[in-house]
Amino acid sequence: MSASTVSITANPASGSTRRRAVEKKQPSALDLADSNLATAAAAAAADPISTPNISFRSDGRDAIQVVKKPLPNTNAPTSSTRRASGSAAAAAAKKPSKPPKPRWLTVVSVFTKNLLLLLVLVGLIQMVRRLVMNSNNVNDSDGLAVISGDFEGKFAEMESFVKKTTKMMQVQIEVIDQKLDSGIRNVRDELSVKVHEKGEELELKLKEVSGRSENLEKLMNEFREKDWVSKDELNNLFEEYRKTKGDTEVDDKSLDEFRAYAREVVEKEIEKHAADGLGRVDYALASGGARVVKHSEPFITKSGGGDVWSLLNRNAVSNDAQKILTPSFGEPGQCFPLKGDRGFVQIRLRTPIIPEAVTLEHVAKSVAYDRSSAPKNCRISGWLHDKKETDLAADSEKMFLLTEFIYDLDKSNAQTFSVLESVGSSVVDTIRFDFTSNHGIPHTCIYRLRVHGREPNSLVMQS
Repeated sequence: MSASTVSITANPASGSTRRRAVEKKQPSALDLADSNLATAAAAAAADPISTPNISFRSDGRDAIQVVKKPLPNTNAPTSSTRRASGSAAAAAAKKPSKPPKPRWLTVVSVFTKNLLLLLVLVGLIQMVRRLVMNSNNVNDSDGLAVISGDFEGKFAEMESFVKKTTKMMQVQIEVIDQKLDSGIRNVRDELSVKVHEKGEELELKLKEVSGRSENLEKLMNEFREKDWVSKDELNNLFEEYRKTKGDTEVDDKSLDEFRAYAREVVEKEIEKHAADGLGRVDYALASGGARVVKHSEPFITKSGGGDVWSLLNRNAVSNDAQKILTPSFGEPGQCFPLKGDRGFVQIRLRTPIIPEAVTLEHVAKSVAYDRSSAPKNCRISGWLHDKKETDLAADSEKMFLLTEFIYDLDKSNAQTFSVLESVGSSVVDTIRFDFTSNHGIPHTCIYRLRVHGREPNSLVMQS
């Protein structure tokens, strides 16, 4: 037990007095020490046996109480020990035993206490913060002025640093923009040059393609104009072959024979075509007996060529007129020139025929110097000459139209035109070739004129 407890137990009057003093005024440490010394001395005087040995030591500032406790004696308990043990036993008998608290309740209580402590700390921090803010607002001390000035200096330095950094970034951005602009400009120039070059190449290619397409179209037109063997004609050829051979069944052997027969027919047609270029009989051929009986005024060249006799006698026939009835073999200049862009030529055929077509030929484009002398708008008429009549003008009254056509320089040099269906089976032995225009120069050249048809039988001639 402590000295204060002993002194209160030994002297209850002094203890109550002390409690009233504490309630009225808080004693200092020196007063507590003096009271403790007085209490201890009074207790020692009253009960010198039961009071423990107490000594006091003071160094002039605070009194220190030193209590010397005797060793306990188990065999001889003191009166105070007996009273304490009796009171403890009575208390233990009065109080019932409490069950232990559960662990979750303990945890909740600990958590609640910690939370309350945290709230208290937060409140203290807010109070301190408000005090600091109020002190900054007052700003009546030199220390706060120094701190605020330091903050302003740091802020100015930071502001200058930010401005400097911003200027540097702006300069770098401008440099980058200039580089990007120059790069984009260079790329744009290169692309424009390449696009221009590619455009020119593409234009040239398109021109080539257009030229080739035009050539192809011309070839296709020529291909359509040519008389190719149709399926019906091939079937007719095969039927003729079967009739000649008398075969009713077709086998591999007969097919081989038919191929040989077709080859022979093709070879004959090729020979016929090579003989005169068209493979059709020409009844206006000079070597076959045809001749020019009349024509318009011939054209005299500067070199002095032409027939002087035909100039003196307009009704006479020029020696050059027979050129239109003979093959020229594609040689330029081998033609019969007539004066102006209008004229005519009248031809007596080798024999009366039923006309089917006429062919007008000019020099080929591949070997010609100039093809503008070719006739353009043409007309072919015919009639059957009466041998008893000697006047050609009287014969011309029987003339009827066979065909009209336009000679096209873009097509082949030898162009064939069929006669009108209205001609039917009419027989002619004289034709008249009239042209009303040419392709642009003051004279017109006729290279060759052919007349195709078939000879009529005696009954037709009599009719």
